[in-house]
Amino acid sequence: MRVIVKFSNPMNGLGRRWCAVLALAICVSEPCFAKTLAVIVDKSNTLAGMTVADLSKMFKFDSRKWPDGRDVVLVLPGPATPEMQILVEKLYHMQPGEVKNLLASHKNIVIANSEEQMLKSVETIPGALGLVDVYDITSRVNILRVNGKLPLEQGYVLHSGQ
Repeated sequence: MRVIVKFSNPMNGLGRRWCAVLALAICVSEPCFAKTLAVIVDKSNTLAGMTVADLSKMFKFDSRKWPDGRDVVLVLPGPATPEMQILVEKLYHMQPGEVKNLLASHKNIVIANSEEQMLKSVETIPGALGLVDVYDITSRVNILRVNGKLPLEQGYVLHSGQ
């Protein structure tokens, strides 16, 4: 006995051109490079969240201490990364050259050249504050709420598509 199973084509009735147009429309509606960044701190940091204004102050060195008195150590992504572009757009509100000059004039900065290096630096440096792609979060660090929202909640500010 021979059994033949025939699957129906879900695009039945649509030509190849329409399938290509549909795929292109999906890609254009949400940028392929869209990222959502989570604000991460070392496990000993008990702060649950902060406002975007307070976070911006920390990244601009206007606020250099955590509520418990420890120094803030910024762990930043490399200058040419999409993560740094989001940071400049959402928190610094400055031209890239201005941000470069600001960062060059301060010492409590670590540049992470990979997501793994970002996680390891934040995990091991007391007072560290960093940003990591939401899909790279591990249990080695704590995630801070920004304006009361976690990274995948509607209205979260550190998303490249907003």
